[in-house]
Amino acid sequence: MSPTLNNIISSLQRSGTFINSLIAALTIGGQQVFSTFTFKCPCQVGKNVYYGSAFLVLPALILLIAGYALRSQTWTLSEHCCSCAAPRRRPSPRERRLACLGFVGVTGRALVAPLTWLAATLLTGTYYECAASEFASVDHYPVFDNVSASKREELLAGFPCCSSTPSDMTLVRDELALLHRYQSQMLGWILITLATTSALVSCCLAKCCSPLTSLQHHYWTNHFHNERALFRQAAEQHSRLLSMQRMKKLFGFIPGSEDVKQIRIPSCQDWREISAPSLLCVGDDSQGSYSFIGDRVGEDNEEGKSGGIELQP
Repeated sequence: MSPTLNNIISSLQRSGTFINSLIAALTIGGQQVFSTFTFKCPCQVGKNVYYGSAFLVLPALILLIAGYALRSQTWTLSEHCCSCAAPRRRPSPRERRLACLGFVGVTGRALVAPLTWLAATLLTGTYYECAASEFASVDHYPVFDNVSASKREELLAGFPCCSSTPSDMTLVRDELALLHRYQSQMLGWILITLATTSALVSCCLAKCCSPLTSLQHHYWTNHFHNERALFRQAAEQHSRLLSMQRMKKLFGFIPGSEDVKQIRIPSCQDWREISAPSLLCVGDDSQGSYSFIGDRVGEDNEEGKSGGIELQP
């Protein structure tokens, strides 16, 4: 792969365009599969509207919640808000503005999947047709002149199921299906237009209201990604080295070591405290405890409490 293509892909990934496009494509594919194999309109009075509306709205709501939950920025902002709510900690106006801009950015990314679902389902029209079938106006059709109101509702509710439609009402059913598709697709295009316009206006407002210049924002974004990447590498190496020290104090040797001359027999108290994790930096100590195998193992005099066994060559 050429360096130019690598730079383009890296730029797309950092800007979020690639991820958002991938999420939208997966949502459209999932919606098509969902409609084909799962959605079956009940074609009963009083059930069509709830069934069609549930398939239209509830998946979008679930995708919105998942979009917030799966974003690491959501938890970063929540931690920041909790720390600002603590006593003796008053955030500056610049911090508030940056937090609001961060929340707007997270919301925009979380809305990609639900808006894509709503737009795809409205453009397809299947869910809307099922939900709106029994509310169609058929007063101008002569075939319904001698039909009672209850029978009319029952016939209209059965229109999405072509097999239950009487032969003399086939033309009416087809015209209502076209009308519902028209209404649904118009709503879909209106939603797409509003979402696109809102995204453009939000980006412009975010640029105008941001306390950072474009160069500062670009530097801050790169610094954030580099800091996270370096932190993950350092944390992995640090935790591995610290765990090796803990394992040596518990068992008397480091895993993978070929020259093992002494092993240690952990006491019953050690085994009981292995499953008692100590939390990170929750007390007033200047140095947090990172051990998940109990505090007794980290004590300097622990080795003297249980004897070691010399391994003879």
